[in-house]
Amino acid sequence: MDHSDILEMRSITKTFPGVKALQDVNLTVRRGEIHAICGENGAGKSTLMKVLSGVYPHGSYDGAIVFEGEEVEFGSINDSEGRGIVIIHQELALVPYLSVAENIFLGNEVRAGGPLIDWNKANSEAAKLLARVGLAENPTTQVSHLGVGKQQLIEIAKALSKQVKLLILDEPTAALNDTDSEHLLGLLRHLKEQGITSIIISHKLNEIAEIADRTTIIRDGRTIETMDMSEPGSTQDRIIRGMVGRDLEHRYPERTPAIGDEVLRVEDWTVHHPTQSDRVVIDGASFTVRAGEVVGIAGLMGAGRTELAMSIFGRSYGRGISGRIYKNGQEITVRDVDSAISHGLAYATEDRKRYGLNLIEDIRRNVSAAGLRRLAPRGWVNGNEEIKVAEEYRASLNIKAPTVMALTGKLSGGNQQKVVLAKWLYTEPDVLILDEPTRGIDVGAKYEIYTIINRMVAAGKAVVVISSELPELLGICDRIYTLAFGRITGEVPVAQATQERLMELMTIERETAKDLAS
Repeated sequence: MDHSDILEMRSITKTFPGVKALQDVNLTVRRGEIHAICGENGAGKSTLMKVLSGVYPHGSYDGAIVFEGEEVEFGSINDSEGRGIVIIHQELALVPYLSVAENIFLGNEVRAGGPLIDWNKANSEAAKLLARVGLAENPTTQVSHLGVGKQQLIEIAKALSKQVKLLILDEPTAALNDTDSEHLLGLLRHLKEQGITSIIISHKLNEIAEIADRTTIIRDGRTIETMDMSEPGSTQDRIIRGMVGRDLEHRYPERTPAIGDEVLRVEDWTVHHPTQSDRVVIDGASFTVRAGEVVGIAGLMGAGRTELAMSIFGRSYGRGISGRIYKNGQEITVRDVDSAISHGLAYATEDRKRYGLNLIEDIRRNVSAAGLRRLAPRGWVNGNEEIKVAEEYRASLNIKAPTVMALTGKLSGGNQQKVVLAKWLYTEPDVLILDEPTRGIDVGAKYEIYTIINRMVAAGKAVVVISSELPELLGICDRIYTLAFGRITGEVPVAQATQERLMELMTIERETAKDLAS
């Protein structure tokens, strides 16, 4: 082990019943660097980090871990944290009803001698740690009152309280907006200056290009290569090639649009906040989508994209809703989710784990959930037909699972997303609204989702895609609407659209947005 290396993982092999999750994986991390780990969902990235942090204890895997020049054998997370290795998972592990300070020192309390906690000292120490991560919150604030960006920073403050030497972040910016992401990446650079080494697992290749010193690619449980990001040729395309084992020169599958008649028209749609009735969340929005067309909705976090979609889909969001919806030229009334489905509307939520899927249920039950009427003409679900339908979607959408009886919560993010799509495709909708359909999934799975969207529009469906990723909207849409402060600020055919033009329309000042909308 080189003296400049803080960590070396040698020939790590980890087997689960019937599956070799890691095979002879090698990873070397230099002291004080930001080291990225890339790979498709299911490639073995998180498994490798669980081996490192002691979640999978010594003895449950083959190979060796050398940390700071010494071979280590971690039996638990406590052992690895005792050496200064701290992992922050994508699903944050904070207790929502405790204060910031209580969360930071949970399990590591600041004692006043004996069993009592010195709250004054805990709060003042917490304030110092918050200052180090650039957070000006009061340490006594309840964590549930803070947004996910601030909660991520509290997790890092908690790691700093444990004298962290190696900080591991699993998809740290997956749920963050651009501003919070930028702040987090800036913080990692700042910690690097203080001598803290970071490992970052991310699907966002532009972020990796911006922040990583070196990148290790894992594919199918094996290390493919480690590249120095300062060297010529260390491009996003090279990372993709390593991750998926093939060139994705075209990250977006080609499609020749065959656009038909208007299917959906929304006019002068206005929505008030569910609890603050004087607050207008969507203000006079109007848009259309035609058969065989993919229409994008672009907007910054908080612009009202999800609120627009959910309020249209059976008034799942908001109060004091007004405006008109036309389907195939006829005005329709959509009172609830049931009537939305019966009118041929479907909405795939951005939060698949909370609202889109039942994670403790199998694939079969998730696929049939929104279209049970079709399986139960006399009130009893036809179990054989349910399995047959789920199997058809498992095959046609390439859902990677041994059987439709597999638990949905055990699938990778990309496969979970395909189950969400299967659920709504089974309702045979005319209009499908997809809210962040590729959030948190890797480039290979994204390509498959885009292919599914293309198949939908080729069959004459009308598809609306809400996305935070402008290149994605430019790659798959025919037209793009921009949204700012709950108002439609522009409608741009994709042939005339650029990221710069869309960003201009998305960042228009509130008053200008009002003028444009009217």
